[in-house]
Amino acid sequence: IFGGIGQNFINPALAARAVLTASFPGRMAAGAFAGGNRVGWDVDAITGATPMGMVSTSGIADGAPDLLQLFLGGIPGCIGEVSALALLLGGAYLLWRRVISPVIPCVYVGTVAVLMLLAFRGDIYTVLYEVLGGGLLLGAIFMATDYTTSPVNRKGKIIFAIGLGLITCLIRLWGSLPEGVSFSILLMNLLVPHIDRLCAPKPFGWLAPEKKGKEAGK
Repeated sequence: IFGGIGQNFINPALAARAVLTASFPGRMAAGAFAGGNRVGWDVDAITGATPMGMVSTSGIADGAPDLLQLFLGGIPGCIGEVSALALLLGGAYLLWRRVISPVIPCVYVGTVAVLMLLAFRGDIYTVLYEVLGGGLLLGAIFMATDYTTSPVNRKGKIIFAIGLGLITCLIRLWGSLPEGVSFSILLMNLLVPHIDRLCAPKPFGWLAPEKKGKEAGK
C-alpha cells in the first residue's frame, strides 16, 4: 500500500497509529501503568489521562505529574513516549553513530517550544510540559527523521521541521485531540517531494532556460 521498504511516501507505523487514534480516540488518549499490589503475575493497572490530556489552552490541570516524573518516565502514556530521558539517550546514540541528523529534531522541538511560549504568554512550565509530556520527542527523534519520508538537504529539512512544529501546535491548541505529532508528520510526509524539488541545489554554472517568447522575438 505504501510502496514497500524504501519506497513508502508516508511513515507506515504513523499511518497505523493515525487510524487507531481516529477509530479509538478514548483508548489512545488514555494511559495505563502498573500500580497497587503485585500478586503472582497479576498487576493492578491504573488508567488515567496522559499528561497532554491534562493541558488545555488555559494551562495545566490540577493533579498533573511534575516535570521530574515526565523526564524520568513515571507517568501513564502510550508505549515509547513516557520517558524523555530514555528518548534523549536514544537520540544521542543515533547522533553519535551518525544515523540521523540533528536538524529535524532540534528545529521541530524548537518550533513547538517557541510557539507554545507565545501561546501561553511566557509560561515556561507549560512549555516544558508540551515538550516532555507527549510524543513530541519520540516523533522528532525516531519518526520525523526517517530517510524515505524526510527531505534530502539541510534547507528542506528546516522547512520540513518548521512545518511539523506549526501543525503540531495548531492541533494541540485548537484540535479535538491532545496530541498532534502523528498527524503533523503524516501531513508533512506528503509534502516532502515538493520540498525536495523546491530546495534542490542548482549545479555550478546552471542557467535558467529562456522562455519561448524571447526566442521567438530574436
